[in-house]
Amino acid sequence: MRVDLLTREYPPEIYGGAGVHVAELVRAMRGDLDVVVRCFGKPRDEPDTHAYLVPQQLANANPSLATLGVDLQIAQDAGGADLVHSHTWYANAAGRLASMLHGIPHVVTAHSLEPLRPWKAEQLGGGYRISSWIEREAFETADAVIAVSEGMKRDILRSYPSLDDSRVSVIYNGIDLTDWNAVEDDELLRSLGVDPDRPSVVFVGRITRQKGLPYLLRAARKLPPEVQLVLCAGAPDTPEIMAEVSDAVRVLQQERTGVVWIDRLLPRRELSTILGAATTFVCPSVYEPLGIVNLEAMACGAAVVGTATGGIPEVVQDGVTGRLVPIEQVQDGTGTPVDPDRFVDDLAAALTEVVSDPETARRYGEAGRRRAEEEFSWARIAADTRALYERVIRGS
Repeated sequence: MRVDLLTREYPPEIYGGAGVHVAELVRAMRGDLDVVVRCFGKPRDEPDTHAYLVPQQLANANPSLATLGVDLQIAQDAGGADLVHSHTWYANAAGRLASMLHGIPHVVTAHSLEPLRPWKAEQLGGGYRISSWIEREAFETADAVIAVSEGMKRDILRSYPSLDDSRVSVIYNGIDLTDWNAVEDDELLRSLGVDPDRPSVVFVGRITRQKGLPYLLRAARKLPPEVQLVLCAGAPDTPEIMAEVSDAVRVLQQERTGVVWIDRLLPRRELSTILGAATTFVCPSVYEPLGIVNLEAMACGAAVVGTATGGIPEVVQDGVTGRLVPIEQVQDGTGTPVDPDRFVDDLAAALTEVVSDPETARRYGEAGRRRAEEEFSWARIAADTRALYERVIRGS
């Protein structure tokens, strides 16, 4: 069986959880499956991996049209595959077109949903209508849709009610436990601006509306003064949210010490060192289908404080591996808290509780590592994905 896996992100060009998922899935499946990767960007030197650039004529076009320019090339080259598997709307058009062009099944993995990310209109303008159309067409015609959590499955069926429940399967994201472990290196921490002798709250994520960073920055004002806040945050969606976050960080740094902002993509060893030293990791997202970053933190032995939304409660066990922060959200697709002040207060209270009790935080971290090992291995996820491929091909 040859599977062409279609994705925007692939090493070394990774900026989000979908890219991490694709890279790990490919590595886990290639042992006994013919996997050809077709990705965006500059040429890769990895065997059976093909990269595609935006056509020169579309270099200055709206990002959605530039994306379609890449997808057309990928769809053409997918001839000969037994099945195509696309990840995110960026590659979904390639999967749909390849399926029609070559008469092969199309599987989609849902890492996020355009109807639940209306703030993307800030980034894409009218292109958001195009990305939404691409996603709807791909989901409603796919031979199978993979949701990365039960919460994501519910969101898919709510967003696309014409989609038959039987075509949506849940296969969790995973974590490579051999690569993700706590690293002890106080000298490295200091070189990054982190004090290894102070308790810390760590955030890792892109600067985008769904990650809830502005709420965290408000909550940080209520943390005990000895606590440092470490923000590993970059890749802003828009200049506007970058300006909003920059202003909030600057104000916070004027009010308290120990506010560390690292705005570059960190190598795994550096990130593992920061996560391993964290008293608690925080995921204040208002939209999160699962959150690979929570698994990375758990694998490094960090307690996790996360919003009780999306797939996060399927990863973080309240009172066992960390704490869940309740949130009531506006039902307009934005994920905005109905009462933002209450959400900020509850987030601050949960963080203060965990960071002020290092022994409990340590127990949460140990339990999180065990949970990551038992429930989220890539070997298990690859096996489930291969089994789905076989069902789809038999039924086509």
